Amino acid sequence: MSDSSLMAGRSAADRSSAEMISFGARFAASDQFDAIYKEGMALVERTASYLDGPGRKEAKGLQAPLTLTYATESMRLTTRLLEIASWLMLHRALKDGEIDQQQAGVRRQRVKLGPIGRPSHTKGFDALPQGLRDIVNLSFSLNDRICRLDHAMMTGTEPLAVADNMVVAQMAQLEAAFGNFRRQ
Repeated sequence: MSDSSLMAGRSAADRSSAEMISFGARFAASDQFDAIYKEGMALVERTASYLDGPGRKEAKGLQAPLTLTYATESMRLTTRLLEIASWLMLHRALKDGEIDQQQAGVRRQRVKLGPIGRPSHTKGFDALPQGLRDIVNLSFSLNDRICRLDHAMMTGTEPLAVADNMVVAQMAQLEAAFGNFRRQ
């Protein structure tokens, strides 16, 4: 029996599923993956430079209760970035053929990605140095995108886009303007 007669005997759904390429495989081989990989690794380097340089100097100038907030947020930041870097390097190794899909699956179980609490509700976050706050916010943005990509890669679906939602945007503006009243 030829390949064409085998394909002809299958239903259209069977043929299309046999021909489908998973989003994960497509994404890992794409220029978009390379871009997010470079972005993630650049953020890791930027964070290390900041925390070892300007951040260290800025932290020394903080008052006692705020030093604990600085230490906590910088520790959360480095942990978040280590998980992001692990995810990126895992997919880079898979893309480059250094590991196979099964090894990647086992290693992926060790990476702790997920939606994590935002520091905007942490008392004193707004008083932290702007450099730290900027990097923390960038890390959350990258974490959110990677979580969506990871979910899409695990389920084989396209990643969910973050919809532009006017209500959410306005709520964020209100929280930024009036958030300090709620924390007091």
